[in-house]
Amino acid sequence: MLRESVRSLAEAKILPFAAAVDEESRFPQEALDALVANDLHAVHVPETYGGAGADALATVIVIEEVARVCASSSLIPAVNKLGSLPVILSGSEELKAKYLGPLAKGDAMFSYALSEPDAGSDAAGMKTRAVRDGDFWVLNGVKRWITNAGVSEYYTVMAVTDPEKRSKGISAFVVEKSDEGVSFGAPEKKLGIKGSPTREVYLDNVRIPADRMIGAEGTGFATAMKTLDHTRITIAAQALGIAQGALDYAKGYVQERKQFGKPISDFQGVQFMLADMAMKIEAARQLTYSAAAKSERVDGDLTFFGAAAKCFASDVAMEVTTDAVQLLGGYGYTRDYPVERMMRDAKITQIYEGTNQVQRIVMARNLP
Repeated sequence: MLRESVRSLAEAKILPFAAAVDEESRFPQEALDALVANDLHAVHVPETYGGAGADALATVIVIEEVARVCASSSLIPAVNKLGSLPVILSGSEELKAKYLGPLAKGDAMFSYALSEPDAGSDAAGMKTRAVRDGDFWVLNGVKRWITNAGVSEYYTVMAVTDPEKRSKGISAFVVEKSDEGVSFGAPEKKLGIKGSPTREVYLDNVRIPADRMIGAEGTGFATAMKTLDHTRITIAAQALGIAQGALDYAKGYVQERKQFGKPISDFQGVQFMLADMAMKIEAARQLTYSAAAKSERVDGDLTFFGAAAKCFASDVAMEVTTDAVQLLGGYGYTRDYPVERMMRDAKITQIYEGTNQVQRIVMARNLP
């Protein structure tokens, strides 16, 4: 029922704008409005704070179905979870009440600020500093590759509070867009997900109350890594949706396109491509849903499964979208058809929330 309702909403209210959002590199406001109106913009927020209280699997299905028609729009529910999960996992009751309520209502979006110009895969090498000043912390630094930056009201920001301790000297904070000293760089010009703004976040002597620290001092990096164990599964869901959208479109196309007097779907070479695409998507779906169940239960092997789902599903998405372009031939290579957009969108799923090379390191260190 959830899948059917999200799919019909996505097809009616998000799909009609997907091509224009990509073409114009603009934020998918229509998608945000539709998702908020149907309480699907941040389904993971617990009911205690006014949210839908959806479990990890339900959240995955929402993201998958939105991504099937528009990858940029699927980053609304996905990044709202990514940005707010540190607060849910480690924040004080006061912090949860203050920030999860507006998120659940749709009054604010939440972004996640971990990466920096010189700290990507090596997140512990970050340079953003937070210095205590009485009842305040003062933050200085630059965060890069921040999804939905400038649109989101709230940001989970990781900053160094004790440079001597490397990863154990990193703390997490909630920073608001309206805080004095917060500004944003120009939107990045990207290959795909063009409707989701990616910008640098500049922190210039940003003074925030001490109670905006998420968890205890020095626990920020641990919270960041714990967050990614759960949210990598949402990227797997996004990849899965993109791949399914590409297969669905290609499947319809090959039944209509005729060559040599018959639909190209009658040719065995085409049939084998479709069979492989469907088989790999289904394998990715089972792994992703299994990882989502482990996320909900916080199983001991979650780290392995989160990395495996994200890595496998994103590799499948890249392969399936590339094959979809191939099946459409010359048409697939044009912007008049959606599969080239899906191929461009799929690429980032192999990169963000940890590159697939890093996922393989994570898996190897956490073999079940």
